[in-house]
Amino acid sequence: MVVMNLRMPSILFSLLLLLIIKVNAQSVDDCLMCHGDPDLTAERDGREISLYIDQDRFAAAVHGSFDCIDCHTDLVESEFPHAENLKPVDCASCHDDIAPLYANSVHGKPAAINNPAPAAVCADCHGSHYIISPHEADSALTAVSCGQCHQAIKAQYDESLHGQAARRGEKLAPKCWDCHGSHDILEANSPSSRVNKFKIPFMCGRCHKEGTAVTRTYNIPQDSILYHYSLSIHGEGLFKKGLAVSAVCSDCHTAHHVLPHTDPRSSIYRDNVATTCRQCHSLIEEVHQKVIEGELWEKQPNKIPVCVDCHSPHKIRRVFYEQGMSDQECLKCHSNKDLTMTRNGITISLYIDTLQTKQSDHRGTACAQCHTGANPEHARPCATISTKVDCAICHADVVDAYNHSPHGSLAERGDPEAPTCIDCHGKHDILPHDNAASPTFPTAVPDLCGKCHRAGSEVAQRVASEVNQKNIVKNYTMSIHGKGLLESGLVVTAMCTDCHTAHGELPAEDPRSSVNRNNIAKTCARCHNGIYEQFTQSIHFPGVAKTDKPLPVCDECHTSHTIARTDEPDFKFQIISTCGRCHQDVTESYFETFHGKVSKLGFTAAAKCNDCHGAHLILPPWNPKSTLSRDNIVKTCGKCHEGSHRRFAGYLTHATHHDRDKYPILFYTFWFMTILLTGTFAIFGTHTLLWLPRSLIAARKHAKAEVKTVGKEYVRFKPLNRRLHILVIISFLGLATTGMTLKFSYLGWAQWLSRMLGGFESAGYIHRVCAGITFFYFARHVIDLFKSKRAQKKSWRQFLLNRQSMLPNLQDLKELIATLKWFIGLGERPAYGRWTYWEKFDYFAVFWGVAVIGITGLILWFPEIFTYVLPGWFINVATIVHSDEALLAVGFIFTVHFFNTHFRPDKFPMDTVIFTGRVPLDEFKEDR
Repeated sequence: MVVMNLRMPSILFSLLLLLIIKVNAQSVDDCLMCHGDPDLTAERDGREISLYIDQDRFAAAVHGSFDCIDCHTDLVESEFPHAENLKPVDCASCHDDIAPLYANSVHGKPAAINNPAPAAVCADCHGSHYIISPHEADSALTAVSCGQCHQAIKAQYDESLHGQAARRGEKLAPKCWDCHGSHDILEANSPSSRVNKFKIPFMCGRCHKEGTAVTRTYNIPQDSILYHYSLSIHGEGLFKKGLAVSAVCSDCHTAHHVLPHTDPRSSIYRDNVATTCRQCHSLIEEVHQKVIEGELWEKQPNKIPVCVDCHSPHKIRRVFYEQGMSDQECLKCHSNKDLTMTRNGITISLYIDTLQTKQSDHRGTACAQCHTGANPEHARPCATISTKVDCAICHADVVDAYNHSPHGSLAERGDPEAPTCIDCHGKHDILPHDNAASPTFPTAVPDLCGKCHRAGSEVAQRVASEVNQKNIVKNYTMSIHGKGLLESGLVVTAMCTDCHTAHGELPAEDPRSSVNRNNIAKTCARCHNGIYEQFTQSIHFPGVAKTDKPLPVCDECHTSHTIARTDEPDFKFQIISTCGRCHQDVTESYFETFHGKVSKLGFTAAAKCNDCHGAHLILPPWNPKSTLSRDNIVKTCGKCHEGSHRRFAGYLTHATHHDRDKYPILFYTFWFMTILLTGTFAIFGTHTLLWLPRSLIAARKHAKAEVKTVGKEYVRFKPLNRRLHILVIISFLGLATTGMTLKFSYLGWAQWLSRMLGGFESAGYIHRVCAGITFFYFARHVIDLFKSKRAQKKSWRQFLLNRQSMLPNLQDLKELIATLKWFIGLGERPAYGRWTYWEKFDYFAVFWGVAVIGITGLILWFPEIFTYVLPGWFINVATIVHSDEALLAVGFIFTVHFFNTHFRPDKFPMDTVIFTGRVPLDEFKEDR
């Protein structure tokens, strides 16, 4: 509704006249009869608006020559007073080329659908009755008109470079419509919009590219921004891959608040660059893990390089920001070879060899990226540098590891011996670790670490006292790793940093340490992954073994710095004691076996723990994959024993005669042999002791007797017997010497004797040769018995039971009783026959010994063959019998037999009858 305020008489008079006279409105003057009144107002949508038209201003406007009805077409042929609510002026009646653009614009669409939100119409931007050409200075079409709706944007624009230039009247200053268009303004996400993301580089490029009026007029060194942008990672992402998330001009410089990089409010001001980049790169701290504290990006950007220091703003390459600190500024002074300084009384050269820096791994890094804080506005840009180079700027993860290491802790405490980054990597001549000239090249690492940890140095002495490690570097160079690296040149061989890490080395007791016992397996797995995979299934791996006892790890078997080849003798022998630290009872039983005894004597080929149980994939025998499982045991034994079979594999490897419940046969066999041995020595030991006094009396008697000429002699032994006895002596001494070294292999004298014989293998050959001699003389004697029996033409009964036979009889028992009475003075010495009871015992001891020792020896010599008939555990029985019977034989011969025959005082030093075959008849009569 329009309410007329009739205040002045002239207006009242005019209205009364219009009510009486009906006149058609045809000219501007007609309309100004009412609208020429400055106080003419109306109420619309709750607001009071002016309906006053200034005739002079209207006449000067673009439409000044038009009549009102040219625009207000609904007033044609109308009468005064006209209707209160007129139709909106249709500008399209004249501007039909602009109308379609407006209709599709962001302003036209809301208006077309009567959107309740205010939609910009022509008059909102151009004005209504005083429209002036936009090229004239006082035109209504300025940023001010846009600001009526876009006030926040208008405020940003006014502060920007563009807005400031516009206020100064710069003709080249862009207005809103220069970017957004005038009547064809579209939403930014519309593909046809001028400010669509894919068109922004080109829109900005209309002014900001080489050769434009802007670059020429203002002499701006733009260096072909648009061209470089198109080649950058952002440009490639936008143009080639169509990634709408790629950064464009407005993402970095903002759309309306464009400020120079020197303005602290600017989005590209040094302190704000990180925040700007984080609009897209939101995980910049995580991606740039080399920055030790991500918050430094925003809180203290002067301490670290900003994004554009490494990534040139429009090229996005590793090129130093041209508007920042240039290397040339530094080299003005530091290219002088005579430039020095004195620090702590020491003259230090400040000369920088550019040839070194260009060849270093930091050749793409500018001085100011490390020496932060330099200001090119000073005569000496480095005068503003207040802190040392912080490698954490780029290598945060490395420095963080270093700070938590003993090296870093010592450095923090100011220890002069603590190594820092430059001590290992150098300063300006840093080379990558794969460069052979680098101090961190694999073959150079032992020497690098050896600077401090070599034996004799202060650090080495300190470490040796702390971790009980001496000659670390020397031991490493002699290890399999050291030889592989330094002698064979294998750069993949483990070196110091592979095990202890390069920067985060920690003491072994630290749970985080790579050499902590809980982490060693994974550390070794970096190179020995296949072995590690086996180890993870082993009974020694945590989680597999159900035990609270500490489980072995790599360095307990292989050591740490003195790692040897597993095929070397030292390692093979050491592994037994290594296993014995945990498996003491099993190891003790192992040393009671043939394998264990010959190992004690230095025989490397004998099966050790790992030969049977495996080295890394150690599994219990009930596991089908175990080397000792029923399906695999024959194959395992076959690695050493060709011809291994199921019954042979029944050998009880760790069986002990001490366990009666588990191994009853072995238990009773051992005690039978023990009783036999002790009983024999007890009986004949007593016999010898009783005989000794009588022998001493006989010796004194013989000493007083006159020496008589030898008369007749009695032939006791024929030549064959004498020759066989020599073979007995040879074979017995050989068997006793080599056999006792094996039985007592744990004693030093046995090990020394074995070495004197050329080692166990040589001793084994000697033992077998002597065994062959034994079988020969035994067989030859048996043959002689058959010949003697045939020659005497006697039956076996007559041959064995006659008085001259070696078979014991009742007479021998009588002589034994009489002899014992003589020993204690209860009777006279009896008259013996040709063979005494003790001689017959010696004779049958040989028969018994050859039979028992010989048969068990053959079983041990050829176990694979004999176990086709005998069970595998019989090898264990044969071992006990063979060993104890041999001990009985050796003990008896060297004590009882030697006393009876040679050491008896009345016979000392030797009874030669066995060698001569004869004995004086008088002596024989007296003795018998």
